[in-house]
Amino acid sequence: MTLHQLVVDAAARRPDALAVTGPDGGLTYAELDAAADAVAARLVRLGVRRGDRVVLWAAKSPAVVAAMQAVLRLGAAYVPVDGSSPVHRVATIARDCAARAVMTTGDRIPRISADLEPGVACADLDDDTAPLDPAPPVNTATEPGDLAYILYTSGSTGTPKGVCLTHRNALAFVNWAHEVLEPDGEDRFANHAPFAFDLSVLDLYVAFRAGASVHLVPPELSFAPAQLVEYLHTQAITVWYSVPSALAVMMRYGGLLDRPAPEALHTVLFAGEPFPIGPLRDLAGWTGARLMNLYGPTETNVCTFHEVTKADLDRDRPVPIGIPASGDRVWAVRDDGGTAGVGEEGELVVDGPTVMAGYWGHPPQHGTYRTGDLVRILPGGEFDYVGRRDHMVKIRGHRVELGEVEAVLENHPDVAEAAAVAVGEGVDTRLVVFAAPRPGSELGALALRRHLSQHLPRYMVADEVRILTPLPRNGNGKIDRPALATRAGRPEAKNP
Repeated sequence: MTLHQLVVDAAARRPDALAVTGPDGGLTYAELDAAADAVAARLVRLGVRRGDRVVLWAAKSPAVVAAMQAVLRLGAAYVPVDGSSPVHRVATIARDCAARAVMTTGDRIPRISADLEPGVACADLDDDTAPLDPAPPVNTATEPGDLAYILYTSGSTGTPKGVCLTHRNALAFVNWAHEVLEPDGEDRFANHAPFAFDLSVLDLYVAFRAGASVHLVPPELSFAPAQLVEYLHTQAITVWYSVPSALAVMMRYGGLLDRPAPEALHTVLFAGEPFPIGPLRDLAGWTGARLMNLYGPTETNVCTFHEVTKADLDRDRPVPIGIPASGDRVWAVRDDGGTAGVGEEGELVVDGPTVMAGYWGHPPQHGTYRTGDLVRILPGGEFDYVGRRDHMVKIRGHRVELGEVEAVLENHPDVAEAAAVAVGEGVDTRLVVFAAPRPGSELGALALRRHLSQHLPRYMVADEVRILTPLPRNGNGKIDRPALATRAGRPEAKNP
């Protein structure tokens, strides 16, 4: 089984059912199947063959989904790049992965062509996606171990790193999620994440496996709270998956909780960052839908999960990341190299079918993947997220986990979300926290500092507390910590 076979099978079972829809229209499974064959035929004429890479640079649309399917049918790998990415980044990625072709919208072709290497073809995504004369079916022999797609993440050096995922990697997760969620052909999945973000894998392929429909949230709505709430209702979404930040802004500024929960909504999934416990309590009180915390870096997709229970809502920190998922083996390694036991902390390590094939241009990944995330082992064997190893800082000789400071702040009844950063070096290192207030509350820096001192040892109490709303976001909707660190280091930014 390969990813593109999911659509072929759904087209055979439910040809007239809606497969994917966006603001510019939709495609049934039969239409998506035909469009993918037509685009595949065009790519063949451009010289794309099995094992090649094709960059897809455009806003989300059914045409892009058809292009993804087309690339897979040729035994090639697609490389999605967010439509808002600048030309320079697109060209850098195309060079890095030695792309055979770049597919984009016609107006972008002149802008990108000049920056590409000689011999790299450009194609217009909007041409011939629904031809009058059907193209012959395309189904190049593809093995489970063949590369399916490359997702570029921001590297620590500032240079994008291409995470290589095979059909086997993706389907291990997709099949597991399908088993856990039990969707059917009547389900309506919201696709909030960009295609370059790994959350979109669930939205697309779990829906296709079930013969359900995918509803592409337009990029301009991604963090437009009122419009997102309206979209949830008008599209009768049954399965929602996003970063917690999207749900938080919908509750805080979009009036999500002011209207009854949609009857159709039966599952809400979140991943990518910890969900502050206060807003999660509010969400659980609003809907009877299943709430599930999915965890995993791009390099492993989802490797653990936890379904929220009533007991979880009594915690004073975010819910656990749970138990292994997708057939993976997951454990934690202490600093001394031993395996962490109950009550102990360690770095989460993953081994199994979802672990990436490697970074493009680097040696293949074999065996275990160290996530860089720190966890604590709970009595029942679940993993409790503590924070990032690279968010562990030293302040005046003491080890401080920024995630722990944030969790304490977010447990304050008037705090919607918080982020902590360390600025300076050596003995001059300072801990600065940013807190966004809940609607209608009046947060004070002194009161928050007092709250920290009541729950944390003295060395973990922030040197400075700043009230800031909203907290800045990066392209994936996560809190932009580098931007906050820059802001914290500016003397003129004090007491904004």
